[in-house]
Amino acid sequence: MPITDVNITETKALNVIDGLDMNLDHIVQTILAPFYNKFPFLAESLLGIPLGNLMAAVLVLLLFLGLRRFFTYIIMETLQRLSKHTETYYDDKIISALKGPVSFAFIVIGLHLFFALIFWETQTIKNILNTLIVFDIFWAIIAIANALRGVFHATTAKFHSDLSKEMGDFILKIVKILIGGLGLAAMLQVWGINVTALIASLGLGGLAFALAAKDTASNLFGSFALLADKSIRIGEWIKVGNTEGVVEAIGMRTTKIRSFQKSLITVPNQVVANTPIENFSRRGIRRIKMNVGLTYGTTKAQIATIVEEIKYMLHNHEGISHHDTLLVNFESFGDSSLNIFIYTFTSTANWDKYLDIREDVHFQIMQIVEDNKSSFAFPSQSIYVEKLANEKTV
Repeated sequence: MPITDVNITETKALNVIDGLDMNLDHIVQTILAPFYNKFPFLAESLLGIPLGNLMAAVLVLLLFLGLRRFFTYIIMETLQRLSKHTETYYDDKIISALKGPVSFAFIVIGLHLFFALIFWETQTIKNILNTLIVFDIFWAIIAIANALRGVFHATTAKFHSDLSKEMGDFILKIVKILIGGLGLAAMLQVWGINVTALIASLGLGGLAFALAAKDTASNLFGSFALLADKSIRIGEWIKVGNTEGVVEAIGMRTTKIRSFQKSLITVPNQVVANTPIENFSRRGIRRIKMNVGLTYGTTKAQIATIVEEIKYMLHNHEGISHHDTLLVNFESFGDSSLNIFIYTFTSTANWDKYLDIREDVHFQIMQIVEDNKSSFAFPSQSIYVEKLANEKTV
């Protein structure tokens, strides 16, 4: 292929920075001209740079750093205070999200003018600065998308209110990946790289990448399955295999579970989707199962009365579920106790409330046993000596 054909097919490099400085470098250079005539020493060079231009470059850079602080800490803060008086809170979030990108833009423009005034702005430096500007623009777009997270939740709630948060977060992540991909393509274009041709030229390399990304694809489809089946939700207490805790996030690749030891466990979505899930948060009730052991000195009449009073107490307890199994029976003769079996369910699955209800049931059982002149047994052994050995005299 002739060299001229290659030049024709090259992608034109993306140039953003030159449109943002408003020709300030030329304006500063025009202002410097009378000073060079009045103060000839400013034309002397240091490292090949006229002193006047070097001083002006430093001043301009400091000016933009000052403007950055002024705009970020005064203008943006003022806008944020004003936005608090509006009906929506999205403008507050957008202004807060844009602080970082706006601040970074002032730094990049200041560096651009600095290098332009000292005549060091080579094509490589210009490409670096353009890359930083493109990065900053897409950073701002992603920050705005994050600030509008509530819009994604509200939109998905129209289709499925129960999974609005999970589906909204999932769609937001896809949007952020697409924005990031466009940003990467724009940054490559800054360096004159044709992204379409680059992707087409991957060939076997792309196939190898696809095979390497097989697990990632499995995890992605696993996340689809979790959302479609509505197996788990953020904030639910679950157990997957040997992993137990509260779901903190359902991502595109992994699910994050906070254990009760407060450690964060990351589980691939394909593992979660293909493993039996025990969801404790959806049971609605919790079981109370216990054995109450009474001493062998307790009479038949006492045991019968205690059993009936415990049963009556549970049937009338506001914390006990009256629509589920409730059993109170004299179950067995233990080694050191007469055992009463109690099996029932609380009306709540909340851990704190469950413990309060169970504690109250314990107290009431203790009172019933005391009122019936019985007592609780504890493991004991009786040793009977039939005959003592004759003591030997010395």
